[in-house]
Amino acid sequence: MNRVLLIAHAPLASALRDCAVHVFPDAADRVAALDVQPDVAPEATLAAARELCAAWAPEAVQGVLVLSDLFGATPCNVAQRLVESLAEEPREAALIAGVNVPMLLRALSYVREPLEALASRALLGGTQGVMRVAAAAPQNQVRRHHDRDPDRNHQQ
Repeated sequence: MNRVLLIAHAPLASALRDCAVHVFPDAADRVAALDVQPDVAPEATLAAARELCAAWAPEAVQGVLVLSDLFGATPCNVAQRLVESLAEEPREAALIAGVNVPMLLRALSYVREPLEALASRALLGGTQGVMRVAAAAPQNQVRRHHDRDPDRNHQQ
């Protein structure tokens, strides 16, 4: 089974993990978080990321999907180096930058799929989870005539 590693600016990685475990309590052992502190050298952050991956039993881990917050920033740069080093081991690894909650939840929903399929599903979940929402119409739905009655204001 795959694992998910969040590497993001502090405290985002831990907050995303907390959110994911709130929705999927049984996924706690499949997702780890590394908050990148502003005063820690990238080499030390990379070492911490490697330790998190090493904590997962190699025989139980098919691959590691690394989710980072911002392409080009230190967390993503560290994640790129981590993915490169994992490729030298027997582990598969993939990296996606621009993590959001829908992406993470989608990844955890499909964590049993092959790594490439998992990465594709996570990316799709992240992009489909971003949308403009109209303030006047719940869930971007057009209000119908019978919805204007405040006693019957509900969503279906």
